[in-house]
Amino acid sequence: MEQPLFGRRLKELRRAGGLSQAALAGEEISTGYLSRLESGARQPTERVITYLAKKLGVDSSAFQTPSGGTSLAQALSIASSANDDEATEKLVQALEVAGDEDLLPRWQALWLVAQHWRRLGRKEEELACLNELAVLADELGLPELRCRAWSSLARCLRGSGRVSESITVADRAVKLAKEAKLTVPDIGNALMSLVSAEAEEGRLPDARAHVDELVELVDKHEGPLKAEALWSAATVRFRQGEHGAALELIERATQGLEGSADLTLWLRLRLAAASLSLQSDPPRTELAGARLKEAEAAIEFVGTTVLRQELTTLRAHLAFAEQRYADSRTLLDQLGQDELRLTYRDRIRLGVLEGRLMIQEGRPKDGLRKLKELGEESRRAFNIDLSAEIWRILAEELENGMKT
Repeated sequence: MEQPLFGRRLKELRRAGGLSQAALAGEEISTGYLSRLESGARQPTERVITYLAKKLGVDSSAFQTPSGGTSLAQALSIASSANDDEATEKLVQALEVAGDEDLLPRWQALWLVAQHWRRLGRKEEELACLNELAVLADELGLPELRCRAWSSLARCLRGSGRVSESITVADRAVKLAKEAKLTVPDIGNALMSLVSAEAEEGRLPDARAHVDELVELVDKHEGPLKAEALWSAATVRFRQGEHGAALELIERATQGLEGSADLTLWLRLRLAAASLSLQSDPPRTELAGARLKEAEAAIEFVGTTVLRQELTTLRAHLAFAEQRYADSRTLLDQLGQDELRLTYRDRIRLGVLEGRLMIQEGRPKDGLRKLKELGEESRRAFNIDLSAEIWRILAEELENGMKT
């Protein structure tokens, strides 16, 4: 019953019961007194504890031990040190009932929870969390937190297919990082978010200028930051048609990062290298296969649902490129058994693969119709680069159909 723990628990119980301070205070105590209790400024008497417990419909002992959970500070400490999903789920529960007076702990908790949702591929939950994180960062007014929240929000918006919004938020993060003279990692991450969104929307000259700035910025840095910068540069070069230069850059990134530095990024780089190899003209199937084998060796150690789905998706694309259509269909059907956690772009490209498989399986009308629908969907989403890729594939399939 000691303060300020009593006050924190009282507020948690009141919020959980959906009561205002006035409703809980009733006629027995004033709202001012209740407010001071919740803030920890006043010590409760036995009579007040009994009264509040009755109003809340709980036993007096509920003020001593949070039911089925912990305070936000406790949950945050446990989640920060445990680094597992169960601890983070408890942190999510603590956030739902926690007060909003301690903004910095809440920001840190939201940051951990957003990363949790990202690992699981839960885009809607991640986006809601990042939106609150950005608002909270603005309230706190710290440029570092604002920049990091906006950069992460921009990345999530792009992955959800909301590319134009992503560019607006990422551009704001870059400007803030430069004006506040933040660290190279903060500026670099903001630039990476902007480059990815610009490339996705087909604004390749802008993306090229920003990615060149990014590579120059991190030139003297080794490790994950430089590897991700080279990956971004490879993506932009590839979409500009410089496939050879793109593959060289992604190989530099892949070879330049030790698995001990960041095993998850090490795995993601190999998936990215395989993806670019398969999208090359003609597809570099041997290189893609080698990179996927390396990824398979690491997936057991850091494999999340998202990464496993990305690996299966690329294996399906590889099988199609090698004309192993039955294997490609099996892998595609395997992906269809679970809810897809892939990015918008990867989901669309998976749909394109299904359309092409339909054509190979003797259902040309269904396959061509699916490709047209996907092309229109990408166009409506203002994803010009992806839309152009789909229309090119559709034209090739139509030409192949005329030849046969």
